[in-house]
Amino acid sequence: MILRDLAHARAGDKGDISCISVIAYDPAEYTRLEREVTAERVAAHFAGIVQGEVRRYTLPGIGALNFVLEGALGGGVTRSLALDAHGKCLASRMLELEVPVDESEAG
Repeated sequence: MILRDLAHARAGDKGDISCISVIAYDPAEYTRLEREVTAERVAAHFAGIVQGEVRRYTLPGIGALNFVLEGALGGGVTRSLALDAHGKCLASRMLELEVPVDESEAG
């Protein structure tokens, strides 16, 4: 299953840092997101794009995870030659992350 099946995302940026929030559609799925969508998995998913550290912050009260991706925007909006210098498409890319399905969770 891909993350898009469980959550939606929002993105923001400042300089060469992109912040992506992943918000569960169903609050009951937050535990799965917290377990499976780790900083390490996100860093591997963005290998070759994100040049710096990936940090994750949990927001259980709103069923969301927030990821801070450093070195994600080719130097930032005013320096990058990327077509999407603001990094908004990184949120869409995030939603392509594969999320394992536990047999006990399969419907």
